[in-house]
Amino acid sequence: MGRDLEDLRLQLSDLSERVGQLESEWEDKPRISISTPGSDEEQFWALRELQARREDHPSTVGGAVMIVGSLNLPDGAPVAWQQSTGSDGLLETDWSDLAGAFSALGHPGRLELIRHILSGVHTTAELSEIASLGTTGKLHHHLRQLVAAGWVRQSARGSYEVPAARIVPLLACLTGAGR
Repeated sequence: MGRDLEDLRLQLSDLSERVGQLESEWEDKPRISISTPGSDEEQFWALRELQARREDHPSTVGGAVMIVGSLNLPDGAPVAWQQSTGSDGLLETDWSDLAGAFSALGHPGRLELIRHILSGVHTTAELSEIASLGTTGKLHHHLRQLVAAGWVRQSARGSYEVPAARIVPLLACLTGAGR
């Protein structure tokens, strides 16, 4: 019995040491993953610029979060957007009022619907022809959910669009989710 207890203590000591090594290695690694080729200098240019600006703006001394993007939609329309906020208090505030916006994106049919709208299919007549979007009733249900959450707006009778101010944040959510 004494030998078994001593073996367990040695194993526990070994495991504790290995966990300590893993934790120190983890702390030394960046917590973000960038798939952009090139040197660290090229990969983190936006992060370095944000950090430099933080030093110049007292409102962001505690940190800042930024969403930025520039792209052309499939129809050729250019989209550019930048949004930032100081992070002071961000983790302490109540996020429950944002649940509806995320919930609206939480259905595969609604994500597919937004993708088609961004690809240039805008009218309910055109959208109803896409079999993967389901019945006309489901289509209107999903459109109501997306409009209520602000991800989509009605641009004319029976025609929908994703507001310019929501395109880059939407794509940032998709990127953050693993796309």
